[in-house]
Amino acid sequence: MFTGIVEELGTVVAIEDRGSDARLRVHGALVTSDAHLGDSIAVDGVCLTVSELPGDGTFAADVMPESLRRTALGGLVPGARVNLERALAVGGRYGGHVVQGHVDGVGTILRRDPGERWDEVEIAVPPPLARYVAEKGSIAVSGVSLTVTHVGDESFGVSLIPTTLEHTTLGGLVVGSPVNLEVDVLAKYAERLLTAVAR
Repeated sequence: MFTGIVEELGTVVAIEDRGSDARLRVHGALVTSDAHLGDSIAVDGVCLTVSELPGDGTFAADVMPESLRRTALGGLVPGARVNLERALAVGGRYGGHVVQGHVDGVGTILRRDPGERWDEVEIAVPPPLARYVAEKGSIAVSGVSLTVTHVGDESFGVSLIPTTLEHTTLGGLVVGSPVNLEVDVLAKYAERLLTAVAR
C-alpha cells in the first residue's frame, strides 16, 4: 500500500520490449537505498515488484500486459522522469490517502491555468471512472495524492501546490500529456457492496 506522497523523481534508464510484456529499469537512489528483491515500488502510481537490484541506484521491474493496457507506462522512453514511492512501512506517516498502485485507467491533461504559486489543472477522465470521482474527494494522478477541486461530466480539476510542482512530474506535464489515474478504492468497494445487496 502507498499514500500518494512522492518520495523521489526517478529517471527511466531502459525499457526492454518483450512482446506482450516489458522490463523497466529506473534510477532512483532513495527508493533503492533500502530496497530488496520482491519489494514494491510505485512508478508513476503503478505498483511494481523489484526484480533486479544491481547496486548502482537502479532497479528493474517486469511490467505485465495488464499494466501496459491500463497505464501509461508503455509510452515511457529512456530519460523520462517518473514519480517514485516505496510501499508504506508499518508505523510510517500517512500523509496522503489509501493508494494501492492499481491504476484504473489513463487520463489526459486538458488545461493548465498557472496561478501566482500554483496551477489549476483540468484532467479528462475515462467515462467508466467518472462516477468514482467526487468533489473534495481523493484521487491519485501518476501516483500523486490530490484533492479533487471540481467535477464535470468527463473531467475533473485539481490544484497543484508549489511542492507538487517542484517535486513531481506533474509540474512539467503539458496539455495532451497522459496521466495514470487511480480512483478511491473505498468508492469502488462501496459500489460493489451496494450492487451485491440490490441483487
